[in-house]
Amino acid sequence: MAEAEKGSATTGSNVGNGKEEISLKDKGNEFFKAGNYLKAAALYTQAIKLDPSNPTLYSNRAAAFLQLVKLNKALADAETTITLNPQWEKGYFRKGCVLEAMEQYDNALATFQIALQYNPRSTEVSRKIKRISQLAKDKKRAQEVESMRSNVNMEKHLETLKSEMSEMLGSEECFKEIFSFLVETMETAVKSWHEASKVDPRVYFLLDKEKTLTDKYAPVVNIDKAFESPHTHGNCFSFLRQYAEDSFSKAACIVVPKNIISYPQVWKGQGSRKWRHGQHDGFFVQYESPLMRKIWFIASSNEKGQTLCRDPEILDISAHEVLPRLFKEKMPNP
Repeated sequence: MAEAEKGSATTGSNVGNGKEEISLKDKGNEFFKAGNYLKAAALYTQAIKLDPSNPTLYSNRAAAFLQLVKLNKALADAETTITLNPQWEKGYFRKGCVLEAMEQYDNALATFQIALQYNPRSTEVSRKIKRISQLAKDKKRAQEVESMRSNVNMEKHLETLKSEMSEMLGSEECFKEIFSFLVETMETAVKSWHEASKVDPRVYFLLDKEKTLTDKYAPVVNIDKAFESPHTHGNCFSFLRQYAEDSFSKAACIVVPKNIISYPQVWKGQGSRKWRHGQHDGFFVQYESPLMRKIWFIASSNEKGQTLCRDPEILDISAHEVLPRLFKEKMPNP
């Protein structure tokens, strides 16, 4: 808790007024120590009217205003303290404390460093500098986390795949449609995880606009029961493979949270099949098409009280597929 300064009494030309100023300040200090900051501030204000050039009074009132969370008033008093006595550490200390409360950590740190110049032995100031340095780092990281949560850009993580897919598909129009489908599906899943720490287990199909009977085949199929057992897994796979064929789908994306998979637990392999996210929460995204199959795991963590998806990690689909091949394999044109 901030403390009011005792200081030495400043007597003006009027002896009676000087005595009254001392009394008001001391009474203000007593109320401050008792936690009655409003009364303390009022008494310091009365004292300032009698002795407006006394920096201790402004410093004390700044401390009271800070406790009352009247930060603009506290900052003004701290600035006045510095103006009246530029070489007094306490004015900078008061200002630093107010800036800390305003979460202006860079400015607060600079102000405390000035205070330390005027009193290098102050352990109080040194502790503040250490604390503010950590708060500044924490705030910066929290801003970075929020930026990553708000600005999801999966395309930058798929540059290698983009080139590979472009060469394989040949047609620029077809490539753009399929690549956009994959990027949008992954970004939607990441945003859902950020908002609710979960994704719904689903298969997203890229339907053929000309061939698909849209009144019969939807672009999204729920698969929440698919991973309960080998039996449900096999039935789901058979259904999805037939669905992909009958709906004339061009591609599909399987999105599955790791925590619902009882079978197959593809992260429990041995040797080359093991991977570093075995203990992490997150979800799989498996891309399926006649020409290409890929699978990623997007791990999540909790940083600064926020759920954050990590960068997607591509896995060996032969070892970590959550569902077998959905489309009949087609070789790319030579």
